[in-house]
Amino acid sequence: MPRQKPGSSQALVSARRVLELEATALHTLSQGLDDSFTKAIEILMAVTGRVIITGMGKSGHIARKIAATLASTGTPASFVHPGEASHGDLGMITRSDAVLAMSNSGNTAELGDLITYTRRYGIPLIAMTGRKVSALAEAADVALILPNLPEACPHGLAPTTSTTMSLALGDALAVALLEQKDFKAQDFKVFHPGGALGTKLLKVSDLMHGEDLPLCPGHTPMSETILIMTQKAFGCIGVTDATGHLKGIVTDGDLRRHMDADILAMTAEDVMTASPKTTRPSALAAEALGQMNESSITSLFVTDNQRPVGIIHIHDCLRAGIA
Repeated sequence: MPRQKPGSSQALVSARRVLELEATALHTLSQGLDDSFTKAIEILMAVTGRVIITGMGKSGHIARKIAATLASTGTPASFVHPGEASHGDLGMITRSDAVLAMSNSGNTAELGDLITYTRRYGIPLIAMTGRKVSALAEAADVALILPNLPEACPHGLAPTTSTTMSLALGDALAVALLEQKDFKAQDFKVFHPGGALGTKLLKVSDLMHGEDLPLCPGHTPMSETILIMTQKAFGCIGVTDATGHLKGIVTDGDLRRHMDADILAMTAEDVMTASPKTTRPSALAAEALGQMNESSITSLFVTDNQRPVGIIHIHDCLRAGIA
């Protein structure tokens, strides 16, 4: 067996202690939420401009993350550095905005000018602080008070437990707003067009071929049907009825199954597989890929009220990075 590294056991003890302290803090924070949280949500829901998040030091780092989370979940938000605010950036904050100011002590000097600015121009101010009796909490329209719990740092100095609670409370605000606004999965794609999340949220309509579809009426002779299949290169052709509804599909497999017969004397309707599997334009492309994999097929017609409006091939999904 490999020898244990010196101190590794103590490192695990330390790590577990930190995580348990912070987990306990989050539970305490959750149980202590009250009407102040509801009032904060009401303020943020009423904002017609942006939510301005501000904080100094470690609170500033957390504030940046909260601003990014809000912005990506349907609530326009920006971070403003309190120090820079005192040197011109107060002009970035308008009367249609609301401010969420973060300070564990509630007495961060650099927040002074920004607090005064919000009071002067009637800009809603939400405080997130660890002290109810503080300059920030007393000036705010609503104060979200963090539980007074020890930092995980053994010296009680490094912001650890307090910043974890601040970050989690910011997430709680963002998700509560998301749900209040009925922000749906498809809305995420607007703000997450790139990366893995953007790929997961691609719709069939984003990838499908919507023009020059491989289609023919049911009475089309197979000699012509095969020619259309070859030209379109999807390995299949949709068969429509007199009203333009999709009623069947002819695939390479259907051709092989009818090779012993006089296939050229048949029509598309004679050879087709009836009631083919289809998908919707609004379906996620990942769902369509799963449907193709499950049925061991390579293409799906996309229909709207039973009328073919597109076709999606398994290669379209793979090229888009959906797997």
